[in-house]
Amino acid sequence: MARPVVDLQQLGPEFLRDPYPVYARLRSEASVHQVRDTDGQEVWLVVGYDACRTAFTDPRLSREWRKTGHIGQIKNTDADQPALAHMLMADPPDHTRLRRLVAKEFTPRRIASLAPRIQQITDELLDAMTAGQERRADLIASFAFPLPMTVICELLGVPELDRNAFRHWSNEMVARTSPEAEALAYQEMPAYLGELIADKRAHPGEDLLSAMIHTVDQGGDRLAPDELIGMSVLLLIAGHETTVNLIGNGMRALFEHPDQLAELRADFGLLDGAIEEMLRYDGPVETCTERLALEDVEMGGVTIPAGSTVLITMADADRDPKRFPDADRFDIRRDSRGHIAFGHGLHYCLGAPLARLEGRIAIRSLLERCPDLAADADEAELPWMPGLLIRGVRKLPVRW
Repeated sequence: MARPVVDLQQLGPEFLRDPYPVYARLRSEASVHQVRDTDGQEVWLVVGYDACRTAFTDPRLSREWRKTGHIGQIKNTDADQPALAHMLMADPPDHTRLRRLVAKEFTPRRIASLAPRIQQITDELLDAMTAGQERRADLIASFAFPLPMTVICELLGVPELDRNAFRHWSNEMVARTSPEAEALAYQEMPAYLGELIADKRAHPGEDLLSAMIHTVDQGGDRLAPDELIGMSVLLLIAGHETTVNLIGNGMRALFEHPDQLAELRADFGLLDGAIEEMLRYDGPVETCTERLALEDVEMGGVTIPAGSTVLITMADADRDPKRFPDADRFDIRRDSRGHIAFGHGLHYCLGAPLARLEGRIAIRSLLERCPDLAADADEAELPWMPGLLIRGVRKLPVRW
């Protein structure tokens, strides 16, 4: 018997604030459900740790939206939009080629070399945040957003004056306020990047964008003009959205669990494990970027029809008690290895080491500089990002 469509729209603001009980109920019934998402679109939702890991590696669930004629299901833009010409919108062999050309710029040595500059940016932001007499701030606006945005813009070579525009474009692309605003962002961001790339082609620097323009692999392959724009869009958005919400969600978890906050303050040797637990417990990405069912796909006794949009619910997978005992408990001493907060399989987040590095530096520095840091608003009052992709709050008032 077919199950009814689960209407997530009807669950209201409480679902945005705490979707985990809803996902747990769905998981207890089946691993795949047809739902109406918070935009009113009907999609298929995969829940549970094992089912999600399996879905991530199923070649019938594709990211090749641009070649299928289905792009309108997920984006208010055209399939030939340069902003979409990146590896996250491709399957092998295109994905393999694009990732190979960029991965050489994300070596462990290069990421580790960024630590002193990340620490410097962190210290400068905390200096500014704590300079006033009020001893209050919005942690997102004053710290969690500008830190990773500054890092990724410096890494790519985006001029400082243009970063506010990038924030607006990025927000519309990952959690649109309207279809029209999303469409405009997809026009304006590639147009700006096209001009920036032309300038860097003529005047290359030491930044990542200059390197991508001039990188040629052993076979003579290089990124095409549209691919340079697309990869820049992907790196800019993915390079800051995850870290913003790793910091924001991680601090909310610590505020809500003062015993864990006290343990971390007493022993920063727990920091690496705490970061992994933050990612597992309330990670920055709720569901994966949309997959397209290339054919009828049977999963867990349910058939997902060909042409359907499929979402893999990483947030639920990492709360599955079959994989993580007492999964709804936040415990910075837990062994959280195996979480899929950064995805799984060939689309595993290329920037995960950078996000972890930024998260470690940011949270330790914040706790050291502000020993009395505490939440300054009730959890129920916080404004949440819309949609099912990014999980996080737009504002996080704090005091110290």
